[in-house]
Amino acid sequence: MTLKKIRLELARTAESPEGNRNCGYELVAPLDAKGRLAPGEWTRDKGACTVRRFWVNQGDEHGVLVHGSGGRWYFSYRPGEEDDEPLFRLDKHAFVKGEYVSVTEHDGVQRPFRVVDVRPIAG
Repeated sequence: MTLKKIRLELARTAESPEGNRNCGYELVAPLDAKGRLAPGEWTRDKGACTVRRFWVNQGDEHGVLVHGSGGRWYFSYRPGEEDDEPLFRLDKHAFVKGEYVSVTEHDGVQRPFRVVDVRPIAG
């Protein structure tokens, strides 16, 4: 199992009927053979499991991928929980090109994101 670099782009929403390739996330995470997050590997490599949120007309945010209690996964940008962005049922979904992942963002709105790229991290 290796770390993967994953790119998510905003899928169709009411505000963006065509989606938006300039809004999304790039993350580094360990995936199993089916493209699911691997908690055991995350424990070993969590220092390398990062996220970058990019959004048109906003500055990038840099944080980490966290595996919390109850098997929940979320993005965190600062210590504490107030900025955490939960990933909906990520223990059941796969990061496979063309699939969708939902993220509840800072504003409390859950938005769909499409997996557009998954590639191994070299080294």
